[in-house]
Amino acid sequence: MERTKNLKEVEEIIAKAIKKVNGRKENDLCKYIPGDSGGYMHHFTLKKMKNRHPGELGSLLEKFIINTEKPSTLPPKQRAARGSRKKRDQYTLSRTQLEKVLQFARQTGDKEIMTMLAPKKSLASSKRELIASIRQGRIEPELWNSYVEALQVHDQQEESSAQPALSSR
Repeated sequence: MERTKNLKEVEEIIAKAIKKVNGRKENDLCKYIPGDSGGYMHHFTLKKMKNRHPGELGSLLEKFIINTEKPSTLPPKQRAARGSRKKRDQYTLSRTQLEKVLQFARQTGDKEIMTMLAPKKSLASSKRELIASIRQGRIEPELWNSYVEALQVHDQQEESSAQPALSSR
């Protein structure tokens, strides 16, 4: 019984706070309440507190919005840059370094490393390059291998797209 009373009181406090900050919805209040780990409170946290700890939320709203003369928005929490969560075990090679490794693989005849590191070409581009080399009188097994690989990938994609159509019959 006490919980619903607290929830009703918090609803009134929320309405007052929204009016004071000229907001339109509850989520507008988040930017005025500090979060646990810096920045302002996340809107999910606000919703959880409203349902689980309404008294605590009410006191935070009173402290940071209602009882302050001019409530001010807090800066957002600093986040890591987008590329900062890369795996540490993987090496990133520049284009020239990659070409050097590919050249070493060609010299030693290591087909596995060559196919793993060689850039994947589309079927159309592999076909064009192969035809151009034939017209120029050059024999390049690499081009033939890349064409065959592109053809296999193309066939696998066609088979996988045809599978759902067959199973629905």
